[in-house]
Amino acid sequence: MHQAQNDRPSKIDYIGADELTKLLPPRDAVTAIREALIGGLDPAAAGPPRSILELPDAQGQLLAMPAASEFGVGVKAITAVPANADRGLPRIQGVHLVFRPPSYAPAAVVDGAALTTLRTPAVSVAAVLPLLTRPGRRWRVAVFGAGPQGAGHVRTLRDVGAELADVTYVVRDPSRVDPALVGGDRVVATADAGECVRRADLVVCATPSPAPLFDSALLGDTAVVLAVGSHDAGAREVDSALTARAQVLVEDVDTALRECGDIVIPVAEGVLSPDRLLPMARAVRDDSLYATDRPVLFKGSGMAWQDAVVADAAVRSAADRVSPAGRT
Repeated sequence: MHQAQNDRPSKIDYIGADELTKLLPPRDAVTAIREALIGGLDPAAAGPPRSILELPDAQGQLLAMPAASEFGVGVKAITAVPANADRGLPRIQGVHLVFRPPSYAPAAVVDGAALTTLRTPAVSVAAVLPLLTRPGRRWRVAVFGAGPQGAGHVRTLRDVGAELADVTYVVRDPSRVDPALVGGDRVVATADAGECVRRADLVVCATPSPAPLFDSALLGDTAVVLAVGSHDAGAREVDSALTARAQVLVEDVDTALRECGDIVIPVAEGVLSPDRLLPMARAVRDDSLYATDRPVLFKGSGMAWQDAVVADAAVRSAADRVSPAGRT
């Protein structure tokens, strides 16, 4: 296990959104996730299921996510409040507390929303990185949702070296999209979703939609779909037909069967058998497992071990910036 420079830190560092971006570029977050899995981290054993508390007056949820492994120890507490969008505030807000060995004293507090924005696309990309970076493959990308998660996936794809031929964001109201998030990429309304999916070979779903966003029959046989917008067993962003047709990767089988509507619903319908679910740890450890003759779907809901791994990597990066004689 990584050792902190001081077993009993004199203060708890705060890592805000701007500093987190500087300490850990997306490609390094992807590397941290892959190295933890290759190193033997077991997602099923790293921590209990997330705890969810409903906020008063059905305003949203408070989520608590503890995790402990040799690759990071911490707990994230965040609120998810849909109405915040109308207030000009982030939907997700909170903090992640990092504990470092051997004393396991608290060492840092990381901005929870920024950590979520960084680690979610890092996990998606880590799950299918060998496909995304295959030589000669150029990706036409359709992204459902132009918020921090949709834009974060595009940023991460570019940072790991995936060759993107073009990127199109699909949203309900293009006039509300933040130009700072989407940059010079194309933005279209949902009325054009079908055409975008038809020409895309990489689709990112990063929305709170409770129902499928597109007809998967429009997808080609070598398409890759990353679906990360929900952790609700009753909500899904992709249809059952895609799960019947695709190779389906998940963070952890039991978690997917408990929390992911994109998995729970087709299993209940008899369209998808649980024994067809491929844990991402197995795929990350063995590149030969990725399908090349059918679509690949990765479904992620977010797990506490991912926050702990990425936050720990950021804390180690901050420590690396301190020279033996003092701060650089």
